[in-house]
Amino acid sequence: MPILTSTNLKREIALILKKQGYLIKPNGLFILRNNDRETKRRAHDLAKAERIANQENFILEKSALAKLFLVDGKNLKVEKIEPKIIEVKPGTQYWDLFRWWNLIWWSLPYERAYGRQMRFIIWDKYHNAPIGLIGLQSPILSWSVRDSYLGIPPKTRDFWVNQSLSAQRIGALPPYNYILGGKLVALLMTADVIRKKFQNKYINQKTLLKKRKLPARLLFITTTGAYGKSSVYTRLKFKDNEVVKFIGYTQGSGTFHIPNALYEDLIDYLEKKGCDVRRGYGSGPSRKLRLIDQALQSLGFMSGATHGIQRAIYLFPLVKNLEDVIKTNKRPMWVHRTVCELTDFWKTRWSIPRTGRDKKYLEFSGEAFIRRTLRDLQYYKRICQII
Repeated sequence: MPILTSTNLKREIALILKKQGYLIKPNGLFILRNNDRETKRRAHDLAKAERIANQENFILEKSALAKLFLVDGKNLKVEKIEPKIIEVKPGTQYWDLFRWWNLIWWSLPYERAYGRQMRFIIWDKYHNAPIGLIGLQSPILSWSVRDSYLGIPPKTRDFWVNQSLSAQRIGALPPYNYILGGKLVALLMTADVIRKKFQNKYINQKTLLKKRKLPARLLFITTTGAYGKSSVYTRLKFKDNEVVKFIGYTQGSGTFHIPNALYEDLIDYLEKKGCDVRRGYGSGPSRKLRLIDQALQSLGFMSGATHGIQRAIYLFPLVKNLEDVIKTNKRPMWVHRTVCELTDFWKTRWSIPRTGRDKKYLEFSGEAFIRRTLRDLQYYKRICQII
């Protein structure tokens, strides 16, 4: 292994960035070679491979459990789908299933959650199978697009932001994804049961940093589209009411393009330069972002945190008068939606018409899917060898 010098480290960073599809310009700016969706997806392969390789034993161990609750497309009766929102608790099979799917299914790699966390599996009671996942966590405290859109004043930002959550995961699993199950999962995220579970969980809890009690109200949920605007949220309505609002784009910054192994090398480099590299409790993802940016700029890159993939930002209001609540402290007028009525609307509006036009879901085989997943483990292990 070469001695860790600034030259060696810069060469290592450049190699890994190029493997992910980046071009490095003479001024130290790195940008993706192409701006298409596939290039953006491939740029995340290394980060996903690292997460999967670290969890290989778990994935292998729980594949039989995942297979047990997979329904073949030919056995899927769309009109009989009956969702139930299950909050995932440690030590249960739902916990293992959530973790397994969270690792292997999405092209956007799983990132460690911070702060408040709530995880849900949307379970089909009729077919005894998972329809999709909802993973919620504490949102970014300062987010100019969201704060400007809602008119959140800087002085009271933490008060309002702590009455919201960020959806790190929203999506349908196979074969439900073939019949626009993603729209069902997104709709169900706004069901009364979600915000009531939030209230029950946090009603007497204090915030981690300021140790104060805030109203246990879930006023809104934010999320982002992985590679730009998402077809799942486009024209997503319940009856005549808009469920989600597109409010802008992220700046294209983050940390996924720096693998964890390389991140530790950057920390060593900064520490030897005498920089403060303290991490741990209360630091959150923004601390990692700043340290990566500091290290790469010190090594001659224009920026370390700008990966160039802008994500569309979406807001799910759970009250009808959200802006009035924030600007003038009006009493919330809650949106009331039940799982049953949301499901019936989804079937009529999206899933049943889709199955009439597209029969691809019938080809899905749970057994074949598990075999492909296990083969993919070897692919991701090979990718990790470039680190």
